[in-house]
Amino acid sequence: MSYLSGYTMTQHAWNNGYAIGAFSAHNAETIRAILLAAEQEQAPVMIQVGQKVISVMGLEPMKAMIDAFMHDISVPVCIHLDHSRSFAQTMQAVQAGFQSVMFDGSHLPFDENVRITRAVADVAHALNIGVEGEIGKIGGTEDDISVDEKDALITSSDEALKFAELTTVDYLAVSIGTAHGLYKQTPKLALARLQEIREIVRKPIVLHGGSGVPDDQICKAIALGVAKINVDTELRQAFTQGVAEVLNNDPTEFVLAVSLGHGRDVMKKKVAEKIRLFGSQGKAALF
Repeated sequence: MSYLSGYTMTQHAWNNGYAIGAFSAHNAETIRAILLAAEQEQAPVMIQVGQKVISVMGLEPMKAMIDAFMHDISVPVCIHLDHSRSFAQTMQAVQAGFQSVMFDGSHLPFDENVRITRAVADVAHALNIGVEGEIGKIGGTEDDISVDEKDALITSSDEALKFAELTTVDYLAVSIGTAHGLYKQTPKLALARLQEIREIVRKPIVLHGGSGVPDDQICKAIALGVAKINVDTELRQAFTQGVAEVLNNDPTEFVLAVSLGHGRDVMKKKVAEKIRLFGSQGKAALF
């Protein structure tokens, strides 16, 4: 078992020009897909526990399930609480042993977002737990949290700096043109704004809505300071397609170890593909 603080993990990525893949898990097979891909690629990874799976499975059971599958994993792993909108839930994750937490107050007035995020950071930093905050609004839907595209505002460098300084977050999620879920058209990242934010904030940047962004834009974003990239939709698609392949080939195949196992294998390939795109393969040896 090799858990690592989100702060340590993202700082190393930021300082060395690659990005950590932050992959969302939803059940035992998806946890296993992420861990097996990370081990295969010898890459540090984050496993994200989001609001939808918490509502179905519970926070502590998900943490316990990840722990159970870590017995044969040698690479650095960080369990991250994604998009919490509750201080109490964030503290629950801290107490449960998560190595990284995100309080998402982007829907709140600026001062209220700062106040709660800073309170989270004060507790987490005392325990060497990484902290992510969000400023600006990222479009689409993530775990039933929706933001209309017309309200998905590009984060300004001034507000990013003010938020980062007041909250002391370790890594900052900003809005630069990505969206959660499926894109209706090819996204175009605001790379010039990202460069402005990097130069003034001087902290690792988090890219939400990483599924479906063209590879060349991902590489440019990493070069401009993105050190954590969230991937969920493409992984759920891969897993579901893998299960569907089994049933399409044999509609009488009801052994879950077969159908869910194939879903795991297809998702594992997608995770490995993203790890290589993000440049984190082989980086486990550096920790």
